[in-house]
Amino acid sequence: MNYRHAFHAGNFADLVKHAALLEVLARMTGKAPPLTIVDTHAGAGLYDLAGGEAQRSGEAEAGVGRLLAAKDAPAPLAALAKAVREANKGEGVRYYPGSPWLIARVLRARDRYLAFELHTEEHGALSRTLRGKPGVETRCADGFAAAPGAVPANGPAFVLIDPPFERADDYGRIVQAVRAVLSRNRQAVLMIWLPLKDLATFDGFLRDLEDAAGRAPVLVAEARLRPLSDPMRMNGCALAVVRPPSGLHAPLEATCGWVAERLGESGAAARIWTAS
Repeated sequence: MNYRHAFHAGNFADLVKHAALLEVLARMTGKAPPLTIVDTHAGAGLYDLAGGEAQRSGEAEAGVGRLLAAKDAPAPLAALAKAVREANKGEGVRYYPGSPWLIARVLRARDRYLAFELHTEEHGALSRTLRGKPGVETRCADGFAAAPGAVPANGPAFVLIDPPFERADDYGRIVQAVRAVLSRNRQAVLMIWLPLKDLATFDGFLRDLEDAAGRAPVLVAEARLRPLSDPMRMNGCALAVVRPPSGLHAPLEATCGWVAERLGESGAAARIWTAS
């Protein structure tokens, strides 16, 4: 695997994904029962925006850089901006926190977090980032294959699926993982991040996902930075949340709307809808 998220850390898609992640976690923690969280593609956990990869792409400057400079960010993105500042201890913005850092930040003593990362070097960085965090376990393993067995048969569970989409079978493996997780625990909540390149690929995946979800509702949130006319570019991103917690629609709408309007090009748009 050649993918390195450091090139893309803090970009517009991370803003959508991580603002939504914080919203889901807020609804599934608090006074709720103990929660098991499974992260199938955890990455390094924390990214140096002063590193060569981030500097070369410039995506962080166009994403989190503009968010932190904004005065009108909606509440979900403002919460993410606060977390980013915490990750930097108030000393500028050198580091961008990935999903593992954000999850560990809100983990309660009674919760459990399993972070899978297949790439050896990335897993090493992940282990260092999360070292000493209570309730946290990292595993250098295939998250697609491991996630169903990591989810408890009963009780609250949340699975984050965010693959690099380097392989043609990633879409199919997502569907298989969703089906397997729900077969083990029908109450599990799953959040899937997707790149938006062309409409045919996206629509085909959603049809397969609806079939795997069965009667479980699927909330879909899209942030299109430009029309889906060039399948060789990432024209936007989407989230599909299976069994979304109550009240998630409005914050996702606010997040995607702000990202599309403030960071998008001509033809940018946001759309939030229920697939089943």
